[in-house]
Amino acid sequence: MNNKPAFNYLLLLASSFALFVAFSPSPQIDYKNIIVTTEQFNYNFDVKASAQQNESLHTPFLENSYVAFKEALAFKESQGNYSSINTLGYLGKFQFGVSTLELLGVHNPDLFLENPALQEKTFLANTRRNKWVLRRHIKRFSGMKINGIMITESGLLAAAHLAGPGNVKRYLISLGALDFTDAYGTGIPHYLHKFSGYDTSFVSLHKNPKVHLL
Repeated sequence: MNNKPAFNYLLLLASSFALFVAFSPSPQIDYKNIIVTTEQFNYNFDVKASAQQNESLHTPFLENSYVAFKEALAFKESQGNYSSINTLGYLGKFQFGVSTLELLGVHNPDLFLENPALQEKTFLANTRRNKWVLRRHIKRFSGMKINGIMITESGLLAAAHLAGPGNVKRYLISLGALDFTDAYGTGIPHYLHKFSGYDTSFVSLHKNPKVHLL
């Protein structure tokens, strides 16, 4: 029996299929979604990094401006909640103590909690005062490393918000030997590192600023 016609038919069919595959449009691969899926997989299963990733996902990113500085600090203090009162009685978005508020001219804690604009003004006033108190130390120690941490102006201002400028002075003069930790175990080195490198040149020095609500 002659199988040549059948063989020619099969050859023609195979050639047609090859041409169909060659000229068919290539499937579009969404590489962006593949990357996102990979990140999500790593986030869900890398237990060691999960806490750091979670914080970075929720911390506002505004480059390195003063606004970025204060919002990052506020997130650390209260997750940016103007109504926050912690277990020690510290108040608002930036977690001020009553004595610090009084020093800055704010004598009504209830009004302070209810007024976001007042809280923002109070934070700026306190930062201006801390910068004035630390002005010589900022100039002297910026760019140095203490306990492996680079000293920057923004790191010092954040540490002063945590511990007060007097404790920051003692830490610097002792080259890190005299640390301060708050009631939750957070120390000056943590804030020096976490809030380093922001541009806080916007903050002007003031020896005795007072907050006035318009």
